[in-house]
Amino acid sequence: MSLLPLRRAAAALAALCAVSLSAGPALAADGDNFPSRPIRLLVGFAAGGSSDTVARIMAPVLSKNLKQNIIIDNRPGAGGNIASDALVKAAPDGYTIMLGTIGSLAVNQHLSKLSYDPVADMEPISLAVSFSNVLVVNANSKIKTFADYVQAARAPHSDMSFGSSGIGSSGHLAGELLKSVAGLQNQHVAYRGGAPAMNDLLGGTLASIFASPTDAVQFIAAGKLRPIATTGLRRLDVLPDVPTIAESGYPGFEANNWYAFTAPAHTPKAVIDVLNKAIVDTLKDPDVDAKLKKLGLDPTPTTPAETDRYIRGESRKWGDLVKKININAV
Repeated sequence: MSLLPLRRAAAALAALCAVSLSAGPALAADGDNFPSRPIRLLVGFAAGGSSDTVARIMAPVLSKNLKQNIIIDNRPGAGGNIASDALVKAAPDGYTIMLGTIGSLAVNQHLSKLSYDPVADMEPISLAVSFSNVLVVNANSKIKTFADYVQAARAPHSDMSFGSSGIGSSGHLAGELLKSVAGLQNQHVAYRGGAPAMNDLLGGTLASIFASPTDAVQFIAAGKLRPIATTGLRRLDVLPDVPTIAESGYPGFEANNWYAFTAPAHTPKAVIDVLNKAIVDTLKDPDVDAKLKKLGLDPTPTTPAETDRYIRGESRKWGDLVKKININAV
């Protein structure tokens, strides 16, 4: 028997396999077969933090909507930069996404040179949540009102320090913005995370914090902290009796925090659209909505284009403040 027909058949089979393999990205790009395996969700902070809490509230419903497991991958450190670096190095196929923060997506690039560009190296998918920070003091503090706080913080060599989870964090920026518009003299104390800052505030060795609602509400309810003001344009639903800074003499003052989902640059639009729909549907889920709002977080579903515009606008706003007051990463 001649081997020629067998060789021709083998060659044809090899060619067919090559065509099939080369068609893989094209098939993935149309979104019809996406996702076909679990999706890794990067979070730039340790388990138990605010962004991790949001990810874990959303993950079960997001998994259901995508019909695939969501694997949360905590990559803490450097204000979220470690997770961001991992994201931009991942394959642009939709199987690695990130829940980024205001710091990692709009601030950190203004503090120091990064290994990535959060605009050029990432594809926006959707905002996740937005929320005001809460200015809090120890329940035993002499500070009772926002007017008390401003008066104490304006004094030369003021001891009304404010802490945050780190340089460039939303709490840090809120405090610096208030210093800028109100002429305050108080000093920022940077911590390596929100937990140690909160511990010092509770222990009486730190005067104040601009904290996220997820970190502060439980201690306010327990009578251990006193809320002084919030940093949004409207009052928090979970703290309806606490005034905003904007209504307390500084109209237009706003220093919101937010988280957003992003993917590596060049992820196919069809895949981004699948992810966006699943995330938007998750944020609109009644159970997810209720859990987030209970923590003082506003679910904020957006289109990829809206997300892109928002992140760029926030980057300009906070970049200008960083330059104005010469904040540098340390």
